[in-house]
Amino acid sequence: VQLQASGGGSVKAGNSLRLSCTVSKSSFGRDDVSWHRQAPGKRREQVAIHSSGTYTRYADSVWGRFTISRDNGKNTAYLQMNNLKPEDTAIYYCMVRTPSHNDYWGQGTQVTVSS
Repeated sequence: VQLQASGGGSVKAGNSLRLSCTVSKSSFGRDDVSWHRQAPGKRREQVAIHSSGTYTRYADSVWGRFTISRDNGKNTAYLQMNNLKPEDTAIYYCMVRTPSHNDYWGQGTQVTVSS
């Protein structure tokens, strides 16, 4: 199983980025997918999760600014990040959790937001 995250970069505050996570496994549609981030010196935190159905949940810090979505036909999950802030600077990781609770992580993509 491989997860390839992409779309990170360096932007000014207030701008947007869209992260993509392409998952090479079968039955992706049955998995929950989530985005996490880790800033220097901080613990990794969950940013958003999309269930295998339609349920989504966001961290309070990104609610209203970030949107998680998925395209099961493309085995891809997305994280649309709007109105980025310097405190959003981190390495962003995608993760899938199978129905049997096996977790698979991507390699991470760097997001840097300057003021």
